Amino acid sequence: MSPDWFDELAEFLRIPSISADPAHAGHVEEAGEWVCQFVRDAGGEAELVDWHGEPLAIGEIRASTANGTPTVLCYGHFDVQPPDPLELWDSEPFEPEVRDGYLYGRGAADDKGQLYMLLSAARELARAGELRVNVRFTCDGEEETGGQSIVEYIADDDRGADAAVIFDGGMIRRDVPAFNVATRGLVYFHITLRAGERDLHSGIYGGAALNAAHALVRTLDVLLARDGRLVDELREGRVPPTEEELAGWSELPPGADELADQGARPADTRAADEFYLRTFAEPSLEINGIESGSPQLQKTVLPVVAHANVSIRLAPGQDPETIGATVERLLRAAAPAGAELDIQRWSSSPPGLVPPDAPAIKLGQDAFERVVGRRPALIRSGGSIPVVPALAGKGIPAVVTGFSLPDAQIHSPNERLVADYVPLGIATARELFRELAAL
Repeated sequence: MSPDWFDELAEFLRIPSISADPAHAGHVEEAGEWVCQFVRDAGGEAELVDWHGEPLAIGEIRASTANGTPTVLCYGHFDVQPPDPLELWDSEPFEPEVRDGYLYGRGAADDKGQLYMLLSAARELARAGELRVNVRFTCDGEEETGGQSIVEYIADDDRGADAAVIFDGGMIRRDVPAFNVATRGLVYFHITLRAGERDLHSGIYGGAALNAAHALVRTLDVLLARDGRLVDELREGRVPPTEEELAGWSELPPGADELADQGARPADTRAADEFYLRTFAEPSLEINGIESGSPQLQKTVLPVVAHANVSIRLAPGQDPETIGATVERLLRAAAPAGAELDIQRWSSSPPGLVPPDAPAIKLGQDAFERVVGRRPALIRSGGSIPVVPALAGKGIPAVVTGFSLPDAQIHSPNERLVADYVPLGIATARELFRELAAL
């Protein structure tokens, strides 16, 4: 027998709202309208907003009590990753089912299943006349392809909010919740180096003419970390973790296990021990791709052009413009004489930081501890979540958490969520809304 919540959530999960595929644009809008209709059925108001070509589901369920209550902004996304490769799924990706204690289906954990928890909790409190905060839903349908529309919308929205709640994360392990109080930012570069007019015969000109591949490798070397640390100029502005954060990180799996589980090899002898410090609180720079000459066929040339994609993850507290300009300056200074360097900034996103002692964080921890039975650890995310710094820029502290587990297989075949975590998430969200009324 299916759980009480299954049929309703399954309806949402069946919509193939794949934002990366233009053929599914209509389904993305359908999923956004599903969110809007849910808010309306809960007694609120909602509409699907066309934000420069991207659909946003904007709605609000007002508090049952008198005016003057706090406003809580809830963010979630109703788009999903493509399900490919289909042959690796044990069940149809858009036909959800509960199997062996898990809810399977694309979007079960990322993020429809978790957004449903917030929607359902607000509806239950509103119908019972017990909603003591205004709950505003601000959801997008392009998180999986960039998420800039929601960032622009929040920046343009002057209404503000007293706190935000985002269920789009996970637990450290089963029944051990966590709050992400910081995310890293990102600046992404495409670099082209030209060394002359044309490829040259390596026998005739080798050792005398500038080789673009050599020149680019030498140029990029100035940016690479030494013993896990970038040069001081690229670490400017970072905010170190608090003692409470460090205590929370101790709940996480050992860094050596995190690397081994992914089949990765440590970058140096201290990498495993410093895993969380490096991925949460330090900037890191990666060469994401490099291309020049003929890397597959035997071709004896001096390549005239070399390309590289390079990204730097920004630690909380760092400024994308400042660090981006520093990267460009260091590259130009390192390029050998005669090399023509073209540097394009393809994208950037600031890091996000929520003060760990913010009242919303403490109230949120109280709520989780009462329902889940364990106080959430305060951790950071090594990745970038554009909506978090957007909220921070408006002075809105965000409770960024969730009920996904490390084995949720998000972005992969057989995405899943512990089935019992759906009602647990709803109950926790109810208590969270009750606690946040104290803001």
